[in-house]
Amino acid sequence: MPPTPPPPVNEPDPSTLVCLGSQVGPCATCQRKTHKYGRGGSPLCQWCMTPVMQTWGTTVRYTNTRT
Repeated sequence: MPPTPPPPVNEPDPSTLVCLGSQVGPCATCQRKTHKYGRGGSPLCQWCMTPVMQTWGTTVRYTNTRT
């Protein structure tokens, strides 16, 4: 059975329901609102993170490349 398609981009990632409003930001790929900042945050929503995790494994983490 194929995975459920993601909802429209104008609907936020469920992670935004459990974090502070100041920790919400756009997904780096699709611009959907997601838990982007703070502890446990990711620059990708759960739908954009899924293919990344399939490629790199479940331990993939975002590393800031700014100097």
